[in-house]
Amino acid sequence: MKILLGTHYLAKTGGTESYTYALAMELKRLGHTVEYFAIVRGNVSTMLEEKGVPFMSADYYDLILANHTTVVEKICRFGYIVQTCHGNIAELEQPSPYADAYIAISEEVRKHLLNKGFTSLGIIPNGIDCKRFFPRNPVSEKLTTVLSLCQSNEANKFIRKCCEKAGLKFISSNKHTDNVWSIEELINQSDLVVGLGRSVYDAMACGRCVLVYDYREYMGEFLGDGMLTPDSINKSMTCNCSGRANRLKYNEQDFIAEMQKYSPQLATWSRDFAIQNLNIEQAVDKYLSICDNIDYKRQYCELKLDLFGVKTKQALDLNIDVKSGLKSKLTNHLQETANIIASYRAKGQKHLRVIRFLLWLCIILLIIILLLVFAV
Repeated sequence: MKILLGTHYLAKTGGTESYTYALAMELKRLGHTVEYFAIVRGNVSTMLEEKGVPFMSADYYDLILANHTTVVEKICRFGYIVQTCHGNIAELEQPSPYADAYIAISEEVRKHLLNKGFTSLGIIPNGIDCKRFFPRNPVSEKLTTVLSLCQSNEANKFIRKCCEKAGLKFISSNKHTDNVWSIEELINQSDLVVGLGRSVYDAMACGRCVLVYDYREYMGEFLGDGMLTPDSINKSMTCNCSGRANRLKYNEQDFIAEMQKYSPQLATWSRDFAIQNLNIEQAVDKYLSICDNIDYKRQYCELKLDLFGVKTKQALDLNIDVKSGLKSKLTNHLQETANIIASYRAKGQKHLRVIRFLLWLCIILLIIILLLVFAV
């Protein structure tokens, strides 16, 4: 298939940027033709191009996987577009009415979409390239090094102080101040990683213990889910390991006690869980499987292309049967939209004719006045 990946930012390292890169590499490995679209380009888009994933160049794609509402609005006319919603707070991550279908990355996001009147096709957690993120060296028998991937100075100061009191080595990397692409190398220097979201999944894939915790300005407080274990992982993932599932708050003593739950066996479990549940290979399989099972997808694309006046060979070749009555329903829906557009065009042409008539009338009156002046 010819697939377009769309995301707002591809300048620096971040969760969505890393996800888009992993998605592109896996789709390309499977033999698909992959291109990308980004509003803000930079280091990550350059790396994609170096790997043979060019900026969008076609007028039609079999499938478009987009992340942000701003991107959906710009590329929706180029094919069937599925928006993956990565959160429920940021404006960029809100569902766009221009998308044809939606994927949620967590149960929290799925419910958020439903509350806004959108139904998701399913939940697909952010996939990790487990061949890139893997244990390059074993963890220590006893906890010695803690890596903070927190995105706030407040959280890093607190964790550093706790590590000093516990006699632990503290290292950190804040993507806003020390933007590092090869974060897997830093993760592999630690035994325990503290962070939220994709940082958690990266660390698990590297076979590290993970403590879900950070301060984020948009949440307005320190939040955590604690040390991830087989008993706590599923609940934490309902909110994308954001700390909002348990909303735990720690003083220094409690946080040190939470870190001491560390064990090499827990680190081994983290890696196994990531391979079984967070692998980008599984995520891509789910995307392709879900999209292939949408009976009306290609017929919808044909109607959509007709509406936008785009005629391509691909559009002419779309002859897949659809469920009874569905084509008629979609046709009516798109025809209504086309009628609205035609109505506005007709009104515009009518107004233009009136303006032209008034202009000619003014010219004629001006000529008459001039003739009368010269006659006198």
